[in-house]
Amino acid sequence: MILTIDIGNTNIVFGGFVDDALTFVARIATDATKTEDEYATKIRSVLALHEVHRTEISGAIISSVVPPLNMVMKKAIKLIYGVDAIMVGPGIKTGIGIRCDNPASVGADLICACVAVQHLYGSPALIVDMGTATKIMLLDQNGAFTGLAIAPGVNMGLRGLASGTAQLPQISLEAPRSVVGKNTADCMRSGVVFGNASMVDGMIDRFNEEVGIDLPIYATGGLAGTILCHCKHNIIHDPDLLLKGLNILYRKNS
Repeated sequence: MILTIDIGNTNIVFGGFVDDALTFVARIATDATKTEDEYATKIRSVLALHEVHRTEISGAIISSVVPPLNMVMKKAIKLIYGVDAIMVGPGIKTGIGIRCDNPASVGADLICACVAVQHLYGSPALIVDMGTATKIMLLDQNGAFTGLAIAPGVNMGLRGLASGTAQLPQISLEAPRSVVGKNTADCMRSGVVFGNASMVDGMIDRFNEEVGIDLPIYATGGLAGTILCHCKHNIIHDPDLLLKGLNILYRKNS
């Protein structure tokens, strides 16, 4: 089994692949203050819930947008499973071109998403990743990453409403029954859920206008399921896109 690890700003997501089959997905909260021993203990416990045994892991690959955790996670995986995890970064074989001002600055999560879409679905394409930030990426007709737009994430906006105002409360994230809210919580939910869906729709229209064609759209990220069902465009939701990209990258680089 290959262990794929996506370290995000909010959560760390683990996936296990046997060939191309994803056998489990697990999540823990990201905490940049924890040591490799603490992470090793947590990872071993969480994966045990999914009946993953130490001897099953034959390799590992990590993508990270939290640099302080890069070596911490590598050491934790080495401690538990005795394997040297591959880090997604400059120099890794991706199979896609990167056409932007500074290719070395492109985040590992973006590379994983683009590799997965190119390999599984083809190009050109738009990729919407709704996590801590909302990212909309463009793959050109040759499968090259050509740039993206970054907007504040859904939860970031929701927390900003509650913390930046005197009378708006913390609320759960779910769609209200109507765009016209009748109470404070539903008013906030309308703005956050339907507002983000409209933002995604509007940005897709702008990408399509600039490229000159209607692009296929693929989406991933922890908040995609909540928002994208309210979008007007036809968007294919693949919640495990980044893990699939990591598995493809492992096979290219192992």
